[in-house]
Amino acid sequence: MIVSDSVEVAAAPEKIWAQVSDPAQMPRWSPENTGAPLGAGKPLTVGDVFHGTNKRGAARWTTRCQVTAAEPGKVFAFDVLAIGVKNPRLRGKIASWSYTFEPVGSGTRVTETWTDLRTGWPDWAAAAFDKVATRGNLFSDFQRRNIAKTLANLKADFEAGRG
Repeated sequence: MIVSDSVEVAAAPEKIWAQVSDPAQMPRWSPENTGAPLGAGKPLTVGDVFHGTNKRGAARWTTRCQVTAAEPGKVFAFDVLAIGVKNPRLRGKIASWSYTFEPVGSGTRVTETWTDLRTGWPDWAAAAFDKVATRGNLFSDFQRRNIAKTLANLKADFEAGRG
């Protein structure tokens, strides 16, 4: 399962990349991410590990992520490799997130992509988790809405001069 969407932002690719590649900035745009308390606070490079904190309604969780691509002004990507309530203890490939930055006109096309990496999960377990986590929606539809909101918030932030 792969979900992807794009938006054009009136800002240079390098400027957007410098902030997206610092996971501590993501709460400014994401409807779920609440921070990156470990390993962030600067643009990250391939191999760097960070923890992300997230919320959805009353649910809270932490992930352990590793950067898989970091090319200034072009791409930033990471894999989610563990998850847990306060500490990411349940290990296994969970998801991959990538952000690509393509110059267009006087700005940048930012593309955010989520890829489900739970190939080792039994289908019934993934389906049960998805139903609870999304309150009955398909996970792909849920992620599509989250990505659209993140990109809209990122665009508004940069075009208002806050980025």
